[in-house]
Amino acid sequence: MNDAGVPAVAAWTGIGVPRAHESAALHVLGQATYTDDIAEVKGTLHAALGLSSKAHAKILAIDLAAVRASEGVAAVFTCEDIPGTNDCGPIIHDDPILADGLVMYVGQPIFIVVADTHDHARRAARRALVTYDELPAILTPQAARAAGSYVLPPMHLARGNYQDAFEKAPHTLKGELYVGGQEQFYLEGQISYAIPKEDKGMLVLCSTQHPSEMQHVVAHALGVHSHHIVVECRRMGGGFGGKESQSALWAAASAIAAARLLRPVKLRADRDDDMLVTGKRHCFHYEYEVGYDDGGKILAAKVDMVSRAGYSADLSGPVATRAVCHFDNTYYLSDVDIRAACGKTNTQSNTAFRGFGGPQGAIAIEYIIDEIARNLGCDALDIRRLNFYGRDANNVTPYGQVVVDNVIHALTAELEASSDYRARRAAIAAYNSSSPVLKKGLALTPVKFGIAFNVTHLNQAGALVHVYVDGSILVNHGGTEMGQGINTKVMQVVAHELGVDMAHVRATATDTSKVANTSATAASTGADLNGKAAQDAARQIRERLSAYAVKLYGGDQAAVVFAADTVHVNGHQVPFPVLVQKAYLARVQLWSDGFYATPNLHWDPKTMNGHPFSYYAYGAAVAEVVVDTLTGEWKLLRADALYDAGKSLNPAIDIGQVEGAFIQGMGWLTTEELWWNPAGKLMTHAPSTYKIPGVSDCPEDFRVRLYENSNVEDSIHRSKAVGEPPLLLPFSVFFAIRDAVSSVGGHKVNPPLNAPATSEAILNAIAAVEAAVAKVL
Repeated sequence: MNDAGVPAVAAWTGIGVPRAHESAALHVLGQATYTDDIAEVKGTLHAALGLSSKAHAKILAIDLAAVRASEGVAAVFTCEDIPGTNDCGPIIHDDPILADGLVMYVGQPIFIVVADTHDHARRAARRALVTYDELPAILTPQAARAAGSYVLPPMHLARGNYQDAFEKAPHTLKGELYVGGQEQFYLEGQISYAIPKEDKGMLVLCSTQHPSEMQHVVAHALGVHSHHIVVECRRMGGGFGGKESQSALWAAASAIAAARLLRPVKLRADRDDDMLVTGKRHCFHYEYEVGYDDGGKILAAKVDMVSRAGYSADLSGPVATRAVCHFDNTYYLSDVDIRAACGKTNTQSNTAFRGFGGPQGAIAIEYIIDEIARNLGCDALDIRRLNFYGRDANNVTPYGQVVVDNVIHALTAELEASSDYRARRAAIAAYNSSSPVLKKGLALTPVKFGIAFNVTHLNQAGALVHVYVDGSILVNHGGTEMGQGINTKVMQVVAHELGVDMAHVRATATDTSKVANTSATAASTGADLNGKAAQDAARQIRERLSAYAVKLYGGDQAAVVFAADTVHVNGHQVPFPVLVQKAYLARVQLWSDGFYATPNLHWDPKTMNGHPFSYYAYGAAVAEVVVDTLTGEWKLLRADALYDAGKSLNPAIDIGQVEGAFIQGMGWLTTEELWWNPAGKLMTHAPSTYKIPGVSDCPEDFRVRLYENSNVEDSIHRSKAVGEPPLLLPFSVFFAIRDAVSSVGGHKVNPPLNAPATSEAILNAIAAVEAAVAKVL
């Protein structure tokens, strides 16, 4: 690393300081190019998908005559027209691009219609006549469990002797919890633009988090090699996991049509079609049992989780694995029995979503602790603190990884003090005692989140760095930009390594012909992996330039410093572009590739033990809400969040990520309700029926800070990931609502509140608490 210094430049740095998003000005001016903004090639056609209207049925006949006769239609393709493999499953090949004789959910694509305009294609797709023989449909995870319907074998992780510890525990509790799914609701919908090239080649411009996976899927669908396919993505208008595996359908469909017609084809999903076709965050149903002592220490914990996987496996296995590995959250659990199953249902195949099962695993133990505290008449924060992992003892997770950098005690204490938690708790109690209708609630919840892909081999990345003769720098890496600022951070890393201002560095579109075999930009690893790879490439160039500078000016190569656009060598101060020009004339290589693979990771999926995470990110949040007990309406009054980003590469971007994750997670737990009718159709498939948080839902008092820390692992400049972990911070909102509802019964009854805590759900919980209190009286 370029961390050496001389007095004149010792304070210079390219990292650890706020920098504007590299595309911020383009976003504001409306000049940022997304896939649909790319100028269309002459002869471009537009595609739409014909969708199933049944949840589970055999296809007896398809009459496409009216579709073909529709205005502007050029062609219609079914599964029989796919040149190669009819599959877009990312792990298990159980996910057809187009239905082949059997439909498994309402919205499953059956055919592709290609027309001269997007509107003509979409209208034509509605005119197909499909004859079905309906079959029984399974729609909920509970029904899947009852039927033994799973997309994968169930998982089981155990430590100690749960049953013995449970039977000996002074106190026990049992219960159920349901936590709903969530639509990614990216601003830019799914879109792919396929352009045929010579010799079976295909350029696919696609809004995707995983260009290499799209390359593989398209190659298989067309029956060609990967080198025939180039996938490019400059930026996405949001992804949140929904464009990790599920952009494959759209990429494959557009490429199939383009290959058959030898004309460019764009497939842009309408919002309704997008929501009907694509998978969401997995909803989970939990059955739990816990034993604890008089002080609230957990002695035994058992949870049986089943998710709504949908009709195919997709990424449900890794999601369930991460849920299992995050059930502990920040707590040491000595004797545990953790089970997880992926229920096969006749609904959209659920997929990645920010947090990737981690939030679904962790919320269960938080719900349990909330119940323990109420049962014992204690503040839930005290029960949480009592069960925290230790630093030197009680520091091994149920899956066998040692927690070596546990800062949750100090971080929570800092937030408790800065948020005036105790004083506000007392003030809220006083308020509620004199307020019969409006009730306030308060909660502080912690986070421990493991960083790395569950699958070890995915933890790798590559990058290319080019230094041009004028001293400007171009970087290309395998990560994808979806608004989270990965390009900005990678540019900062390269600028810091070469000692130049970030303005001299430019990041180009992610392109499978430049960096091959990339992993998805997911699991919060984007900046970690690609930043390290880019740093490796830039370091090699810097070392070559250092050696050349010493050859010109003398001195020790180890003493050469690159900073503030200047190379400091043996008393000479040479502008970076000048040294570059001299090096070029001397035939010094001014470009390099870089590579990084996260060390010390291993995982045994059979025993569910190992070291699956590189490190843990920590955080905590306090939320204060007010609930109208007559209507179930509520308002977040204030939120305080403290997040451990290690030595942040860019505090401005990281704080923005925490804020965004908090509001998105709050939406998942409160307003965003997915609802299927009895026939299996998703009815919340548009902004008019699916409610993400708005500006008015954000708290007027929103305090977000980064915790002062340095990553114990050798991450990129000792920073920590910030994409997914903060989504768990709004657990505090859900439990503050539950606290307010609990006050209706004098905190003597555990409110049966599921997520999302909609106004209807809140009213139902209030009624249950009132009924329970009345029964006792």
